[in-house]
Amino acid sequence: MKNRGKIVAFFLIVLLFLGTIGTTITGITKDINLGLDLQGGFEILYKVEPVDDGEKVDKDLLESTVRILNERVNRLGISEANINIEGENRIRVQLAGIKDPEEARELLSTSARLSFRNVSDKELLNGSDIKEGSAQQDFHSQTNQPIVTLQLKSAKKFGDVTSKLKGNYDPETPYPDNLLVIWMDYQKGDSFAEQYKKKDPKYVSAPAVDETLNTSDVMITGDFTVEEAQRLADIINAGSLPVNMTELYSTTVGAQFGEQALNKTVFSGIVGVSIIFLFMIAVYRFPGIIATINLTFYIFLILLFFELMNGVLTLQGIAALILGVGMAVDANVITFERIKEELREGKSILASFKAGTSNSLSAIIDANITTILAAVVLFIFGTSSIKGFATMLILSILVSFLTAVYGTRLLMGLWMRTKFLKNRPGWFGVNKRDIKDIADTTEREPKLFNREINPVKHRKKFFIASTIMIVLGAISLGIFQLNPGIDFTSGSRVQINADNTLNAEDVEDDLDKLGVSPESVILSGNKTSAVARYDKVIDEDKIAEIQNLFDKNYNADTSVSIVSPIVGKELVKNALYALGIASIGMIIYVAFRFELFFAVTAIIALLHDVFFILAIFSFTRIEFDITIVAAILTIIGYSINDTIVTFDRIRENIQKKKRVKSFGELAKIVNRSLVQTLTRSINTTVTTLIAVLAFLFLGAQSIVPFAIALTVGLIAGTYSSLFIASQLWLVWRGKNIKEKPISFVKKKRTEGPQV
Repeated sequence: MKNRGKIVAFFLIVLLFLGTIGTTITGITKDINLGLDLQGGFEILYKVEPVDDGEKVDKDLLESTVRILNERVNRLGISEANINIEGENRIRVQLAGIKDPEEARELLSTSARLSFRNVSDKELLNGSDIKEGSAQQDFHSQTNQPIVTLQLKSAKKFGDVTSKLKGNYDPETPYPDNLLVIWMDYQKGDSFAEQYKKKDPKYVSAPAVDETLNTSDVMITGDFTVEEAQRLADIINAGSLPVNMTELYSTTVGAQFGEQALNKTVFSGIVGVSIIFLFMIAVYRFPGIIATINLTFYIFLILLFFELMNGVLTLQGIAALILGVGMAVDANVITFERIKEELREGKSILASFKAGTSNSLSAIIDANITTILAAVVLFIFGTSSIKGFATMLILSILVSFLTAVYGTRLLMGLWMRTKFLKNRPGWFGVNKRDIKDIADTTEREPKLFNREINPVKHRKKFFIASTIMIVLGAISLGIFQLNPGIDFTSGSRVQINADNTLNAEDVEDDLDKLGVSPESVILSGNKTSAVARYDKVIDEDKIAEIQNLFDKNYNADTSVSIVSPIVGKELVKNALYALGIASIGMIIYVAFRFELFFAVTAIIALLHDVFFILAIFSFTRIEFDITIVAAILTIIGYSINDTIVTFDRIRENIQKKKRVKSFGELAKIVNRSLVQTLTRSINTTVTTLIAVLAFLFLGAQSIVPFAIALTVGLIAGTYSSLFIASQLWLVWRGKNIKEKPISFVKKKRTEGPQV
């Protein structure tokens, strides 16, 4: 009866989980904020500088600037605006779903310091003299031309100003002296005399004053369209900015790009996760079914927590979510493989479950902590989209730990004492012929596919193979170097997404006609997408012309990114900092948990993996941008994850021996540990590769380089963890083993949750 009650509890818990997911998932996914790359929009990074010399940009000044920018954005009718202060003097604005980026850029960047001056550029009135919110678009009573009307606070002050201007006409000047020149964002050095003859002067208008005007109503005329007049009124009403803002970085993502990216990424994620579920069930049978239930709940919890955090989901964020599935699978695989080992030793299913869950916990904890270290560094040094990726990765690791360690073990524990599983090791993926008698105390060497293997014996071959590949990679980097994206070099990037096939020469010719000849035009996506690269920052007006050109001639959606040299240099510096700090953090942690020899060899293996990613990108000439840095840091976490699991097994096997005094004995322990963890490493890599390859072949074009970097890194990381890191440690540590025998103090084992 007791066991039957546990089975009933199992099905009730599962039904509760599935019912909760089925009734809430639609609402959760609808409420999640999507990033610009998934719905289109406009992002811009400003450097904030004081208006007056000697003034400092402090927190209060930045916060007041953000308030005014929010007011302006509200006038655009945008509800999904994200305006944040970054560092000491920067503001990042993200406007999702915006249809006219140029209108947004003008509305945001215009300081809106309205001033009324005479022809000698002396200020007579300014924005502080205007009633708040009084500006509005109207039409001239005589010409019916669009105008802007506003009200002044003091009619008397305006009367004094106009009385001094009226009738001051000097026939020797090309313009009368009685002009009231209306400026928007007058800057030191601007001159009415220089601007007067220009077709498109910097000042807004310059009406003549022939009489004293004792009124508070003012009319601004000019060659306005209705939209331009309305925009000017909106800007005046929003208020002037207390600072000057310089654009450092901007990107425009077309709505079509965002929709396609979202659909392809979600589809590839569903395919990848589905294949992972099938793989887990095929390999681990009953535990695999339990794992798929918990992985489903894991994905639900990730989306729920992310929505509650009011996070912004990006392409990289979805990738982190799916990669988190790999982390959750890894925790399950470590546990399941340990249970299978115990079953092969002849233990009962219940005893194997208890021993397997207990023995696997320390490896899972160490592996997750090292990956979190990489994710935290990403969050600190990354840009906004990379921060989103890092946030999702950290959240994924934490939730995967909870669902894998507690969720999977809880659900499995409800079945452990049932007759259904008794004497059925096949339900755990173990053949009865592989199970030895419990009374047999003979220590057998572990096998892979029923074959004994000895990777330690071939360590020199692995060292030589890696050396050859490193030399070839160094030659490639020396000859070809990397192909850095505009993230690192500064410049502009225009991506065109058309319904029909594009011709690179036609695209280049059309851009030439606009006076913006690209450095290169590269076609992709069955020649329906094209990327034009520039080594300079394209002018704002030209961006609008480019977008209009491709919309009119090709019915194409465009995505434009601009990076200033300042941002490019900072990204390079932050990328190096991120890699350095992640490595140092891992050395400290691994040295603390194991020993310094383990830490140093682990970092050598990590550098080995990073080098291979760089070499592949050098040889293939794939554009190397900031998302590749995110991929590299992710691989550092994954690679150290693999290495830690192997190191943990080496330490455990040494603890069983208590003291190792010879190189031969140490080599045997390392080889045994490698073979014991080999199946786990292969299965974890395969499941994670399934998700990554789904992105590579089915995902959005913009995430392909990211997926390539992860694919190369996963393969290199698995190879280095199994055949480089542990074997380097063996050679290095085994040199002085006679003088200094190896031993690890066996600590009291941390027990996992039991049922």
